[in-house]
Amino acid sequence: MISSDELFDAKALLQDSDIRPTRQRLGLASLLFGRKNRHVTAEVLHQEANDCGLRMALATVYNSLHSFTRAGLLREVVVDAGRRYFDTNVSHHHHLLREQTGELVDVDPGKLEVRGIPDLPRGTSVSQIDVVIRIK
Repeated sequence: MISSDELFDAKALLQDSDIRPTRQRLGLASLLFGRKNRHVTAEVLHQEANDCGLRMALATVYNSLHSFTRAGLLREVVVDAGRRYFDTNVSHHHHLLREQTGELVDVDPGKLEVRGIPDLPRGTSVSQIDVVIRIK
């Protein structure tokens, strides 16, 4: 089970982000942010929550992850149409995807140079470039 110290930290984090600290959100926040930076799918987080005795629907996990993302606490990384990860490292960086295991690994943005950007529509500019390098 999640300790009261972790719940206190999670509660402050959620309140500071204007997210209502429900029991489910507190538990999920403790699982997500109580460790080093990590990449999780909703399904993996749902299983972790169940393993800790936090019973909730998968839809609740998805809704919470999207709330955390809108608040700037998570970054959503879409690797293909059916697979998305939620990253606790919200700084700008790129990723390696180990195709055989599904593991997503951070890549320092200074280690990758993007060149040859196409002409952009008038009045627009690049706000961010996200790269996922798939490896076998």
